[in-house]
Formats: sequence, structure tokens, C-alpha cells
Amino acid sequence: MSAPQVAGGRGHLLAFAALSASYFAHIGFFNPYLPLWLKELGLPIFVISLLTSVQSITRVFAPYAWGALSDHTGQRVKLLRFSAAVALVSSFGLWWNGGAWWLGLVLLVMFTHTSSMMSLTEAAMAHLVAGDWGRYGRIRLWGSAGFLVTVFFAGEWFERFGMRHFPAWAGGTLAVVLIATLRLPDVREPVAAHAQAREPIGPVLRVPAVRWFFVSLFFHVMAHFAVYGFLSLYLDSLGYGKGTIGLLWALSVVAEIAWFFLQGRLLGLMAMSRWLLLCGIAAVLRMGITAGCGQWLWALVVAQALHALSFAAHHTTCIAMVSRHFPGRLRGRGQALFTVIGYGFGGVLGVLAGGAIAQRFGYVAMFGVATVLAAVGSLCAWRAQRVESPESSSA
Repeated sequence: MSAPQVAGGRGHLLAFAALSASYFAHIGFFNPYLPLWLKELGLPIFVISLLTSVQSITRVFAPYAWGALSDHTGQRVKLLRFSAAVALVSSFGLWWNGGAWWLGLVLLVMFTHTSSMMSLTEAAMAHLVAGDWGRYGRIRLWGSAGFLVTVFFAGEWFERFGMRHFPAWAGGTLAVVLIATLRLPDVREPVAAHAQAREPIGPVLRVPAVRWFFVSLFFHVMAHFAVYGFLSLYLDSLGYGKGTIGLLWALSVVAEIAWFFLQGRLLGLMAMSRWLLLCGIAAVLRMGITAGCGQWLWALVVAQALHALSFAAHHTTCIAMVSRHFPGRLRGRGQALFTVIGYGFGGVLGVLAGGAIAQRFGYVAMFGVATVLAAVGSLCAWRAQRVESPESSSA
């Protein structure tokens, strides 16, 4: 058996940048326009919320299972390739309109594999950059660029030709993701690390700062599913065209790219726990502006620009905190917990509750509830900062 390649070279960075670009290019078209495609199929809002919640449901179980397997075997790259291949094949089922149950099954299989890719990639990248968050930002910004390209061009495409090509976009973007995984280097951690006894995760979860961090993550991400699941439908209900909707999504990603480009210089200005609190405050402002000022385009521009803090800075802060608290053989499970707690449990409740609230009370009320959830997340982030040890807070 050949020895694992040493991570960190320029070629490795480019390979992970290509994977990030292709994966988020897929997400950039799929997540914003899936609700609009389902609406065109004639499905009611609550059924749409159920189907879009399938992604979050798979994030409850899939990332931790894949993360534990990757911690045990060290074969993160092979697991990424397998996940990409199965996701591509399962996407072919979108071509057949077999009703809500069939679409739910197809999305379940597809999301079970794509949802694992985020935590597996983040674990491999955390090992690759070894705490250099400026370098992490340079890799991750390519993901934002991929998202930007597809959210803009897909919006223009669907505006001109309608939503009937949605399944073709799904297959095409997932094929590019598979190709990118095939170009990845083997960045396994040393085999010796995997020959040791399995390291328990329980003691880390009993640390107060870790518990408050995960509670903050839960509420913060649950609030954001008002955006992820319903922003396109909300804007459509206000009379904005698909092109404008795509541009507003693209604007948020431009802000995201700017953050990832600059974060190497900015993150050192404060402790990570303080960044977590600042990102929570930005989320409160973003949800509140979207709820109260959706009829004004300039206000939506401000709200989407806050994505730089409410998502991008929050994401890097969370990855850094998870990497610090879950080092070595705990890394895969730690990154999986980040996905499970935030985008799994938080996502499921966010989408289902958001769909129920929107159907009964409207989208403005739903974004108002999201504002409250973001405020609760901010309070939890403040508490995490208060209980964190001085040694950790200085990291």
C-alpha cells in the first residue's frame, strides 16, 4: 500500500478549490430554484417545504455516519468519490414526475450522499490548511464563486426557458462534482493515527463552551432556513422576476467571496467566540430587514450583503472552533456534528416550521420568527463567550 501523500502543496489546494467550486456550483442552482421547480409542478407550499426539508433530514444522520467512517478508515477522498457517483445516478430520477412520494425518495437518496460531502470536505480541508484560515478562505472562496456563477446563470436560464430543464441542470452539475472528486489527491492522515484506540467524543461535549456553541449554531442556522428554503418564494410572491431573484442571491455570494478573500486579515482582530456573537447580531439584522422591508429592493440589497457576516464569517468561525475542540481523530465526527446539529436538526425544524408558518400567516411572519430565532442564537453565542476559558478564547 502506498503511503498517503503529504497535504498542503499547491496542487492539493487547487484540487480542493475545484471541488469547492463544483460542489457549491451545484448547490447554487439547486437550493435556490428547487422550491420554484416544485411550485411549477403544482405542489402546495407545505408539500414544497416537506420536500425541501429532505436535505435537512438527511443531515441529521448521514454526516455523522460518514464522519465516523472517515475517522475510522481515513479514506475521506474515496468516500467523497463514492458519494458524488451515487448522487449523480440518483439525480436521473428527477426526470420522471412520479408525484411527491417519488420525488421525496429521489431527494432522500441524493441528499444522503451530497449532505455527507460537506462535512467530509471540511474535515479534509481542515487537515490540509492546518489552522491557516487565510488559506482556508482562499480555497472556500472558489466555492462561493461557483455558487455565484450558477445562481446567476440558472436564474437567467429559467427566466427565459422556464423550469423544465431543472433535472438537466442537476445531472450536469453533479457530473462536474464527480469529476472534481476524481482529481483530488490522497490526503489521508497518517495510518498510525488510525491504529490507535478510538478516541471518545463525550468528554468534549461536556465542556460548557462547546455545548453553548452548538446551541447557538442550532438557532442561528434554523433562522437562516427562512432564507435557504423560502427567500425565492417570498421574492416571487412580491413580484420580483427570476432574474432579479438570481441577482439578489448572487449579491449575497459576492459578499461571501469578499469575506473569504479578506478573512485571513480580519479573523485575528477578535477571538473566535466574539466573531460568533457578531455574526449572530448580523443575522438578527438580516432577518429583520427581510421581514419588514421586502418591498424595497435597496433594503433587500443590504440584507443580502449581511450574508458576509451571517453566513460566511459564521461558517469559518464554526469550522475553526470545531477544529480546535475536536482535533485529530475527533475531526470527522466534530465536523459531522456541526452539520447534524446546525443543518440537520436546525434545518429540519427551520424548513418545516417555516413552511407551516408561511402557509398560515405569510412569509413576513415567517421571517419575523426567524429574527427571533437569530436573537436566541446570539444570546447563546454570548453565553458561549462568557464560559469559554481564557486559553481557548485567545485562540
